[in-house]
Amino acid sequence: MGWVKRNLFFVIGGVLALGLLGAAGFYDWNCWHRNTTAYVKLNEIYNQIKELNSHKPSPGNEQINNIEAARQQERELRNWIRQSRDYFRPIAPIPSPASGPLSDPVFGDALHQTIDQLTHEAAAANVGVEPAAANFSFTVLRDRVSFAAGGLNPLAAQLGEVKAICEVFFAAGVNELDEIRRVKVSLDDNNGPQSDYLAGTSVTNSFMVTTPYVITFRSFSPEIARVLSGLASSPNGFVVKGINVEPASGVAGTAQFYQPQPSGMTHPPAAPGFPPAFPPAFPRSTYTAPVQAAPSGGPKTILQEQLLRTTIEVEIIKLSARN
Repeated sequence: MGWVKRNLFFVIGGVLALGLLGAAGFYDWNCWHRNTTAYVKLNEIYNQIKELNSHKPSPGNEQINNIEAARQQERELRNWIRQSRDYFRPIAPIPSPASGPLSDPVFGDALHQTIDQLTHEAAAANVGVEPAAANFSFTVLRDRVSFAAGGLNPLAAQLGEVKAICEVFFAAGVNELDEIRRVKVSLDDNNGPQSDYLAGTSVTNSFMVTTPYVITFRSFSPEIARVLSGLASSPNGFVVKGINVEPASGVAGTAQFYQPQPSGMTHPPAAPGFPPAFPPAFPRSTYTAPVQAAPSGGPKTILQEQLLRTTIEVEIIKLSARN
């Protein structure tokens, strides 16, 4: 104890030195541990970069930045989607939200008015409507005064879409509208005739909703061309997914096209089974044969076309609002 008193400064200095040595050792150990952890992480990043660079395409290098190129392409794609909205304009539901809250009486009145309007439009366009299509796929709903819960909004959307589709066929001047089929969207649809419905459903993804419809009609080939042209030129996003054309068996009537007649007969006689001309939008086309010498003994048939029964599957594409 006396030695400590005599060498007090030495003892204090030794204790301080030992403390500093311990602190230095702990600092060195901590730095070594941190460096080891950073080295392991650096190796992981290096291996990941090496693996990515082995992919095709790779993220790029100092000269080529494929990541930024991908971001630029994404911006271009989204810009194209925004521009394409002019070709995929949504079809307004019937009744539209501007008409007020959608309720059973409001939808019931709109359904009756729309079916009556389509019936008059078909008559004005000289388009026959078969009994299976008389209610335009809403047979089970026409006489209802109340509707299943949760079905009004999708039914209103379908009513607007069916009206838009039918007007394309009326403008094309088809001869007969045989059948319209849609997907089931309401519990009420389970009680309807199967001829009104499709087995499929609407398909939804992050970009759009596609809703299928199938329309069967009878006409000649010029009207089929007009239907396809009308669907293609519509701004409502109609896409023809399939078409089947066959002779309209069991239906009398063919279209006959005649050569020009001698002087004094300015119009050929009406063709058997061929309906009168339809003036609006797409008038029925006529065939003009090359000018030849007038035949003796009346008009001579040079082309005879058979009435066709056509089934078209149409999908309506509705873009997502967030794209």
